[in-house]
Amino acid sequence: MEAKPGWLVVKGLTAEVREEMQSLFDELSLQTVCQNARCPNIGECFGSKTATFMILGNICTRNCRFCAVGKGTPASPDPAEPVHVAEAVKKLGLKHAVITSVTRDDLADGGAGQFAEAIRRVRVLNPGTTVEVLVPDFGGSIEALETVVKAGPDILNHNVETVPGLYPHVRPEALFDRSLRLLENSKQISPGIATKSGIMLGLGETETEVLEVFKSLSAAGCDILTIGQYLRPSKKHIPVHEYIAPDRFKYYKAKALESGFKYVAAGPFVRSSYRAVEGIKLLRQ
Repeated sequence: MEAKPGWLVVKGLTAEVREEMQSLFDELSLQTVCQNARCPNIGECFGSKTATFMILGNICTRNCRFCAVGKGTPASPDPAEPVHVAEAVKKLGLKHAVITSVTRDDLADGGAGQFAEAIRRVRVLNPGTTVEVLVPDFGGSIEALETVVKAGPDILNHNVETVPGLYPHVRPEALFDRSLRLLENSKQISPGIATKSGIMLGLGETETEVLEVFKSLSAAGCDILTIGQYLRPSKKHIPVHEYIAPDRFKYYKAKALESGFKYVAAGPFVRSSYRAVEGIKLLRQ
């Protein structure tokens, strides 16, 4: 793949901001997806005192070939973690908190109970804050999904990541239909909770495949969609097949809105939780 084009210029993270934010995370023994997934927006987000919390540790039990998060055997969940997330939300003054996790196939409930407790703790300590959770597929468990949904997040997010035809190459331990069912089931359990998903471009997908994903997600009742550029975290990960031009993202955003989504964020640096508060604001207008 050729060198990155000029539009992929990212704001850097200053040492002062890094140290300030890291001090908070260390104090509360918290992980962020911003750091563990090597998010290109970390400079902007940390600079504005926001972050996406990653619960259940920083070791994933799956081996998706696009993701920088560590793989292996994770430690036991920290029972104090939900309280610490709530405390961090308060200290940062967040009006919209986003909580995600590694995939924990080693746990009976996939970590659903930890998500639910984090939602409850954030609500108690931060009554004016909206809560978004970005969950794994829980192995298709309806019971695990119910645990999270019944805790009452404002947004239930689950990313399909790529088109179905690329799953064996990109995320071999996942199933597109299983992810789609999770979003459908969330709406059935609690129709009032907004659902959200995201897809990366530049992995070798075709336009036809992308548009089919839009239709499938919309048919599943998905309210919010994010569309971003895949950026290779290291040489160990899948190479970038194509860099998508900004105008192409505008095209896909228009097509997604035509498919029925209530809110779409699309652009090279768009990530699932990037400026996530904008989506909840629009839904509540």
